[in-house]
Formats: sequence, C-alpha cells, structure tokens
Amino acid sequence: MNKTLLGAVVIALALSLTACGGSTTTVKQTETQGQQLMDLKEAYDKGVITEKEYNSTKKKILKSG
Repeated sequence: MNKTLLGAVVIALALSLTACGGSTTTVKQTETQGQQLMDLKEAYDKGVITEKEYNSTKKKILKSG
C-alpha cells in the first residue's frame, strides 16, 4: 500500500510540475508609438492621469521607440 501511495504522490507531483513552466508564448505589441501617445494625451485631457504621470509615461514611450 505504501508503494501505491508513493507512486500516486510522485505522479501527482510530476503532473503538477509540468503545468508550471516553460511557456514560450510571446506577445507582439501592435499598437504604434503614435497611437500610444494619442491615447496617453486623451487620458491626460480627460483628467484620468496627472501631468506628472503624463510626462513620465510619455518619456517611457518615446524612449522605447
């Protein structure tokens, strides 16, 4: 009985570990830098973000492009 229980535990552990890893899926960003800047400006104009957030995010967008 102990061998059966041990075997079941090993199988369960192996199955759970295979679900944890290794996804190599990559996500390609399709939004252009210009679109990001327009969306950012719209959020700022609507008061959704502060001027500080706007300027900081704008720098990051321009730096990444």
